[in-house]
Amino acid sequence: MPLIKWSDNMSVGVKVIDGQHQGLIDLINLPHGEMLAGKGKDTLATVVDRLVDYTKRHFATEETLFRTHAYPRATEHKKEHDSLTAKAVALQTDVKAGKAVVSAPVLDFLKNWLVDHILKVDMAYKVFFQGKGVK
Repeated sequence: MPLIKWSDNMSVGVKVIDGQHQGLIDLINLPHGEMLAGKGKDTLATVVDRLVDYTKRHFATEETLFRTHAYPRATEHKKEHDSLTAKAVALQTDVKAGKAVVSAPVLDFLKNWLVDHILKVDMAYKVFFQGKGVK
């Protein structure tokens, strides 16, 4: 059973962003599945490295769309991206130092981090991009 399951209520209506969100969900689901199989310790560092890299690329994609379409809340949204990136990098540092392992609290952090960002922060631009015809 996945930790996070994509649903239509998570769609922001922009195909590339929805696809990237689904990719992030898949990455977060990896350590959960590994933990359930008793192999979480071996995969967390690799998954967190991939998650940090993928997140940076994803945020860059969103920020490019913000600039291209003059999204009025771009500065505020980028601050959220910067904060989330810092948290992901801090987790990455902790994992590399052996201070974090795959555990329910770590997985809950990752799940809440992503789902809250999509449902609360990213949904703020859904109507804006629809109005611009961005699909």
